Amino acid sequence: MLTSDPLVIERYVGAAEGQGVLLLKGPLTMENLPLFDNALRVEHSPTMILDLTHVPYIDSAGLGSLVTAYVSGQKAGRRVALAGVNKRVLKVFEITKVEPLFLIFPTLGDALEAFTSAGQA
Repeated sequence: MLTSDPLVIERYVGAAEGQGVLLLKGPLTMENLPLFDNALRVEHSPTMILDLTHVPYIDSAGLGSLVTAYVSGQKAGRRVALAGVNKRVLKVFEITKVEPLFLIFPTLGDALEAFTSAGQA
């Protein structure tokens, strides 16, 4: 079995109050899910934006983890949005019919602007 490329997760510091932004770099796969899950666990902002601009692909475990993040957020009254989803990852969302669960923005800038201009809901 080949080990996939590493996943690097960084907190974005330019976000407005009430926004948590995680920048993901690398594939979201079973091998690196503990890192992703831990990063989400410490994030308690009312709005969570996951920037997937530099995520080339996800596997079924990565998809499951994103869905879990959405469900956990809903239960806690938080919004989870995705930004910068590429065509390959979006295709996985479409095939598995989870695309409607997420607010998906073309870029991180679009996501930040949408939540900033919308104010606190």
